[in-house]
Amino acid sequence: MSRTGIGVLTVRPLDPIQDSGLLHGWVTHPKAAFWMMQGAKLHDVEREYMAIAAAEHHHAYLGLRDGEPAFLMESYDPRHVELVGLYEPEPGDVGMHFLVAPTDTPVHGFTRAVITTVMKHLFADPATRRVVVEPDVGNTAVHALNEAVGFVAEREIDKPEKRALLSFCTRERFEAAVGAAV
Repeated sequence: MSRTGIGVLTVRPLDPIQDSGLLHGWVTHPKAAFWMMQGAKLHDVEREYMAIAAAEHHHAYLGLRDGEPAFLMESYDPRHVELVGLYEPEPGDVGMHFLVAPTDTPVHGFTRAVITTVMKHLFADPATRRVVVEPDVGNTAVHALNEAVGFVAEREIDKPEKRALLSFCTRERFEAAVGAAV
């Protein structure tokens, strides 16, 4: 749980059956272009999140703002998912993706509060030493957001679906960026 000036943000495990309808609207929205699911059908989204639910090294969570669905978060072990063979993982590395629900009434500071909540959730596990992200090189908005919470870009990498900016954030850099211990 993370109390912010914009409400209480919490994270719960995603229910791929119950939550797929909601997620379908989010991941196919034009604002979610970097999620690369624009043409997905409801059954595609359900299948994707059923596979994640069954996976040992990939997890999905629904983020809530004051109890209402507001964002999606995924964590993964980069030794087994997403980044296999693209960099040398270190012990304690955890990969992360997040998506803020599209809205017609954006709240200033909300996305920053979401990524801060996601990072606190990941660092709540004492085994997590470093968070790894690989956003599309063209997603400059998320690069700035990542930098604001302590990520340092290392290099560009070629993934099968995109050219990505491999970036890392240690617990210490995150704490220094947000001004609080986790």
